[in-house]
Amino acid sequence: MEPRGIRGPIGGQDIKAQGLGFGYPATGIPASSIITAVQQQDYSASVWLRRRDKLEHSQQKCIVIFALVCCFAVLVALIFSAVDIWGEDEDGITEENCSRDCRVVLVENIPEDISFLDNSTSHLPLSIGLYNLLDQAIRVVEIVSPLWLLNNSDNESSFQPAARQGRALLSRLQGLKAKGIQLKISSGITNSTELRELSKHNAEVHYVNMTALTKGNLHSSFWVVDRKHFYIGSASMDWRSLTTRKELGVLVYNCSCLALDLHKVFSLYWGLQYKDFIPSFWSKRLFAVSNRDTPLNLTINGTKAQAYVSSSPDVFIPKHRSSDLEAIARVIQEANHFIYISITDYLPLIGKSTSRYWSRIDGLIREALILRNVRVRLLISCWEKTHPLTFNFIWSLRSLCMEQTNCSLEAKFFNPRGQRDVSLQGINHNRFMVTDRAIYLGNLDWVGDEFTFNAGAGLVISKPKGIEDKNVTVVEQLQAAFERDWVSRYTIPLQANKFLVCNKRQINPTVLIKHSQLHNGPVPIRKGQHDKGPAPLRNHHKVDGQTPDNTRHRDSRLSKISRQGIANGLVPVMDSYQERSQVKMSHFDNRQVEIKGNTDNSMDLPSQFTESSGSREISNGAM
Repeated sequence: MEPRGIRGPIGGQDIKAQGLGFGYPATGIPASSIITAVQQQDYSASVWLRRRDKLEHSQQKCIVIFALVCCFAVLVALIFSAVDIWGEDEDGITEENCSRDCRVVLVENIPEDISFLDNSTSHLPLSIGLYNLLDQAIRVVEIVSPLWLLNNSDNESSFQPAARQGRALLSRLQGLKAKGIQLKISSGITNSTELRELSKHNAEVHYVNMTALTKGNLHSSFWVVDRKHFYIGSASMDWRSLTTRKELGVLVYNCSCLALDLHKVFSLYWGLQYKDFIPSFWSKRLFAVSNRDTPLNLTINGTKAQAYVSSSPDVFIPKHRSSDLEAIARVIQEANHFIYISITDYLPLIGKSTSRYWSRIDGLIREALILRNVRVRLLISCWEKTHPLTFNFIWSLRSLCMEQTNCSLEAKFFNPRGQRDVSLQGINHNRFMVTDRAIYLGNLDWVGDEFTFNAGAGLVISKPKGIEDKNVTVVEQLQAAFERDWVSRYTIPLQANKFLVCNKRQINPTVLIKHSQLHNGPVPIRKGQHDKGPAPLRNHHKVDGQTPDNTRHRDSRLSKISRQGIANGLVPVMDSYQERSQVKMSHFDNRQVEIKGNTDNSMDLPSQFTESSGSREISNGAM
């Protein structure tokens, strides 16, 4: 009997023989079932393929996401490591366990040619103070200085006996290696012989490219020793700072809370080595420990005090750090009775190509004078880089108090006339302010460009409100140092009938007077004996030169001024006939400048100025 099956149309072949390409036996299976099975198989394959595609797509997404996460993590790590700092836990000092019982010592360098009264204030010599600081070092010494010129064989200092102090300090720094003490230096200069020598003695030097970062310079000057002790002040690592230049600073011992904060400023410089960009944000490790709103509560020399560290410029300030300008503003605004300022240069201008008025500090002084009746004294250095417009701005401040009661602004210029070289040597290089409540000690001159482009650091120490102590405070010590300089014979008071020419550049007095008239009104020509108002000029005849009679008249008047100045407690501009004879007599021409408000009076101005630094007198017949 013929088996059941499906015969094919070709040769009567059985479908089983064809196998339908799947090997399914055709015997007893309907064709519809076979087709259904094939469809199910195809559906399963398509589902599997779709799942595989989804899986592969998901894997690709995961890979991309993982790569993005890794890139983001690397980016964050790079940003936060833009400032790599020394391990914070190597010595166990933290913000929680740091020391607040501190000892502060004022240090000064007084050149040999400058002498004060025997009973005047004196402090520890700067060189001895720095040696003592090195003696305290156990593990690491960190130094920032704008200059490194302790023993340069290419400089004339090598042939001067005064340079021995610099060579001695350099030798002490080189000897740290033998004691196992690490020396770390941040510097803005790359061509220093001293730094190359110290690098050979195991010192680690990081260079900060301030030109690329801020178009300025690294003017910070401080030491940090083991994050426990530190120095901050006006002196740099220059042999002149240890011998021929007048400097002032403070040594702070066993004050790890404050030293830790200054160490963070050093760490910021340390991490900027060879970088040409400023990080958008700083590592948390660089955040300040204290600022002007939350100062550290300390005990300084047995007296309760508050203190904090400031820095400049603004682009170098991490979170919680107060800028130098903010610190200066707070000290001025909290003064109740007096503000004494000792500074190398004072010039409220900003802009290296096109200058414009910079009111940040100048406005604060005006506010203190007029609105709060705070007495202000300005002691400014008179040296070869003194800008001629400095005198105009001081006169502008002085004019505020001419018709005001309880308004007092005094200005003097420190000029060590005994110095043969009135350049950077011998000048009053101090940079500090003292009030009845606080001190500010910084690294920058009070010039707009300094705070805008240059890097510096400052220290504020203040007396807490409502606390009176019988001990002599740091504030009172610095006040005594200022008053000693103020009454010394090296200061020249600002006088209406004298132009102080402190540098060797030619100055056109006409420009100065017109500038002062434009901004400040009429220029007072001569003050009375008690400085209560301008005195009128006498009529006189113009002369083309100095006659013997004029010379004798001038000498007799100078002698009279000297006697009056001594009687009033003032220091005469010229102390003796011998000193007067050393001043070159300038030739006078026939030019006259009309003074606004005094149309009947005129004065002849010298057409040339002598090159020596000091006071230039304007001959006007009244002399």
